[in-house]
Amino acid sequence: MKKITLALFCFLIGTTLVFSQDATAPKDASASAAQANNPLANMTAVSFQNYYFPKLAEAPDAAFMNTTWVRFAKPISKGKLLLRASMPFSSLGMPNTNGVVNTTSGTGDFNAFLSYNFVSNATTTMGIGPSVTAPTASDDVLGAGKWQGGFAFVAFVAKSPIFQFGGLITWQASFAGDEDRAATSLAAIQPFYFWQLGKGTYLRGAPIWVLDFKKEAYSVPIALGIGKVVKMGNTVFNMYVEPQYSIYVEGVQPVFQVLTGINLQFMN
Repeated sequence: MKKITLALFCFLIGTTLVFSQDATAPKDASASAAQANNPLANMTAVSFQNYYFPKLAEAPDAAFMNTTWVRFAKPISKGKLLLRASMPFSSLGMPNTNGVVNTTSGTGDFNAFLSYNFVSNATTTMGIGPSVTAPTASDDVLGAGKWQGGFAFVAFVAKSPIFQFGGLITWQASFAGDEDRAATSLAAIQPFYFWQLGKGTYLRGAPIWVLDFKKEAYSVPIALGIGKVVKMGNTVFNMYVEPQYSIYVEGVQPVFQVLTGINLQFMN
């Protein structure tokens, strides 16, 4: 709960600061808002995303999970390549036979992918490349215990200054690691869509559809949230909150979750 409180506090403080800037918002605010959610933008970026899962399907009622992702993205070769690295920090609460919730916290498995942007212009960006996940989890319940490899495909379309959309598709499977741990084959489909309301405020959705083929566990959430973008100097700040509800769940997967986050893009 401390991580959730901190994330919400940062979001509220950031939103207050952003709204205080509205009177002097730059003229290119619309362009900044339209590109602020582009995962392939030709800008160095740092993001902090917190997922709170208060209820898990096929798990005890008191079970919960909270994961904070810290991500770093760096364009290479004038934007033709993009390296993105992600590290999760998770807490998993599970009640014991006496009903007492025991919480395990620590790092999860580190992931990175390198995207080759074969389409890159003012309105459309598409990229594909290899992905690798390292077994860096501090506890067995927080990671797979396997080296995993696969691919990532991502697209972002911003032909309209009002509506932008795209998607991220990833797949990975285990190829090495702890022989006592189960093999993995995991895909994720993340559609995203953004509706600009003006002055940097926008509606958004970026749910992740999880397809765990080995565990036969699946989750298909839908999402609708709100965000705020402001450009200060050469930095674009993007803050948002987004409730998500799973319309289809099988296996131990979240039924409801809340995403909060802040993204920073550093313009060249």
